[in-house]
Amino acid sequence: MIALIQRVTEASVEVENKIVGQIKQGLLVLLGVEKEDSQEKAERLVQKVLNYRVFADDQGKMNLNVQQINGEVLVVSQFTLAANTQKGLRPSFSDGASPLLAENLYHYFIQKCGEKVPASTGVFGADMKVSLINDGPVTFWLTA
Repeated sequence: MIALIQRVTEASVEVENKIVGQIKQGLLVLLGVEKEDSQEKAERLVQKVLNYRVFADDQGKMNLNVQQINGEVLVVSQFTLAANTQKGLRPSFSDGASPLLAENLYHYFIQKCGEKVPASTGVFGADMKVSLINDGPVTFWLTA
């Protein structure tokens, strides 16, 4: 399971010209699910995402996590994160989870995040338009 997290001052996701999820300060989480992933991996990744210290403290150092700043998360499914790009000029998606497994783990991840911080979402499998103001920019690739 892969989470590409971006520290944002705001972010939103739109489907068919309608905003379906949006947040103010917090983390935009682009989530990729691989075929070997499980609820246990999802729980580990949730803990890592919610506790990763990417927000500035009083001294300007990245010492605070999204929970400590009373931030929010916007979780957007992104199967392309599971792509293998090692060979050729076309990505392979053979490591990606089946749509059923990916959707189940996506919703499980959101549920677990929502138990700790306000969580918004995109629409699994939809053609989405994601807007954000990346704060920093600060972007990290996390795996479980």
